[in-house]
Amino acid sequence: MFETLSGKLSGVFDGLAKRGALSEADVTEAMREVRLAMLDADVALPVVKDFVNKVRERAVGHEVLDSISPGQAVAKIVNDALIDALGGAGAVPLNLNAAPPVPILMVGLQGSGKTTTSGKIARRLAQRERKKVLLASLDTQRPAAQLQLAQLAERAGVTSLPIIAGQTPVQIAERAMDTGRREGYDIVILDTAGRLSIDEALMDEVRAIRAATDPAETLLVVDAMTGQDAVNTAKAFNEAVGVTGVVMTRMDGDARGGAALSMRAITGAPIKLTGSGEKLDALEEFHPERVAGRILGLGDIAGLVEKAADTLDHEESEKLALKMMQGKFDLDDYAAQIRQINKMGSISGILGMLPGMGKLKDALGDKELDTSVLKRHQAIISSMTRKERRTPSIIKASRKKRIASGSGTTVQEINRLLKQYDAMASMMKRFSKLGVKGLMRQGLSALMPNGGRPPGGGGRPPFG
Repeated sequence: MFETLSGKLSGVFDGLAKRGALSEADVTEAMREVRLAMLDADVALPVVKDFVNKVRERAVGHEVLDSISPGQAVAKIVNDALIDALGGAGAVPLNLNAAPPVPILMVGLQGSGKTTTSGKIARRLAQRERKKVLLASLDTQRPAAQLQLAQLAERAGVTSLPIIAGQTPVQIAERAMDTGRREGYDIVILDTAGRLSIDEALMDEVRAIRAATDPAETLLVVDAMTGQDAVNTAKAFNEAVGVTGVVMTRMDGDARGGAALSMRAITGAPIKLTGSGEKLDALEEFHPERVAGRILGLGDIAGLVEKAADTLDHEESEKLALKMMQGKFDLDDYAAQIRQINKMGSISGILGMLPGMGKLKDALGDKELDTSVLKRHQAIISSMTRKERRTPSIIKASRKKRIASGSGTTVQEINRLLKQYDAMASMMKRFSKLGVKGLMRQGLSALMPNGGRPPGGGGRPPFG
């Protein structure tokens, strides 16, 4: 979402870094480029003006112009200003400090992803916070909306309020709160109806539900792909019914990202959560400092570590680590590693969270990193017998033909996979012989063939 803005800002800072000293004219020219980049990213004009003025005031001070690396000093100021524009450092958590059952009211326009987000939040609270959650659909407008939420609740592993035909949204909300009190629920999530556009009937309905339930959180769900319309929607809802937080969906889209940068300044409501996919686990806390870091190409290591902790199978990882220490590594282990990588999402998404990788992605252009080889490897390994996976040395010509036929690949691809496996298995054996102390003494080059010295013929890299 922020790739265009990130690329343009990186270009501005690269230009400043090449200059030994900065004059006020240099800073003014750089701020002009930043202003154009932000407007092109669909950031609201008042936010751009305020942002550029703040940065200019601090950037023309003596501590910047006289510093040893003025380009880096300006980049630091822009980073701080971006964090402020996005809502200040640190994620804003959901407010659950109320007597149970705590009502959370979900509001927004039709098609913004409100019902799916309700299911995502329910799953997150049930699994991470160990809360007993009740989901209730108050949408009597859209056909099958209540059935959709019931199915989402089942997938999320939480309870949904039984459907009673003919009840009004306020009656359903009151019944949900009553059920929550009687059956000991910690949280009741109320999914309201949306409209194609903001109208007084929608606002009246939301006001009536608010009055009946007194929610601890009123979360507005907006589609980040709608750009400044998302900000205008948030402003209208905030003025009409009062919003305590914003959830931005489709943050994995290719819109220009201006809505996220404008939201806090225009509406006053913080972005609390972001959605980046249809899966129920595709929901993240919004950390302004991490988003600013990704915009400026500084990466988001903390976010990557959190993602790994949430998605990777720790028991499987520990088993593999133990086998590696013993110098044992078979094709079952390799297939397990491929599955772990796939759980983390796209390789491009992971690269975007690493510092300095933005330029590598730019160099690739529109091409997605080729991960099809991993899928082919999975197909090949799945076509092997258990014995073949555990002792690949028995795989000779006739077996290779059978595996190629079963996996829809060629014998040459199977040969490449086995060659790569041999290289990995040899590395694991060297690792077990060296041990941790030996590795620390000799360095990572000791794991490479010939002690890290390049072979005479150049050779093909293991994963080329």
